[in-house]
Formats: sequence, structure tokens, C-alpha cells
Amino acid sequence: MGRLKIITAKALGNLCIEIVFNDDTRQTINVGQFIRLHPHPQYNKYLNEAEFEKFILDDGNIVWGEDWDLIFPIEQLHAGAIA
Repeated sequence: MGRLKIITAKALGNLCIEIVFNDDTRQTINVGQFIRLHPHPQYNKYLNEAEFEKFILDDGNIVWGEDWDLIFPIEQLHAGAIA
């Protein structure tokens, strides 16, 4: 299969996102919960649903912000839990 990649991501509302990987694994991740547990000025703006939904897929990763303000290890996303 090669390197693990995200092939699609869809905002579900309430700061949750559904992610599909190139191995057909599908996970729903609550990013809002992570941000609330780890407040930081760089992350806090993504508690706004409109800002949260501006994520992009870049080289198989899901990222927020022009300078990758928020990104998670792909292995954690694949396992369904971010820390």
C-alpha cells in the first residue's frame, strides 16, 4: 500500500470531521474536544465552526491555516484518537 494518507475529509458539524484513509479506514474525530483540552491562541480560532471548516488536504495530511497552524499525526487520526 505504501505511505498512509488521507484521501477525503468531511466536516460533520460540532467540530467533528470524518476522515477516509487510503487503506479504506474511516474515522470520525472530534477536533473541538482536543482544542478545548489544549487551549492555545494558535488553535482557539478553530473553535469557530466557519474557521474549522477551512481545513485542506496537503500531501495526504489534514491541516488548518496557511502555516499549518493545526495538524495531527496521521497515525493518531488513523487510530481514531488525537492526543
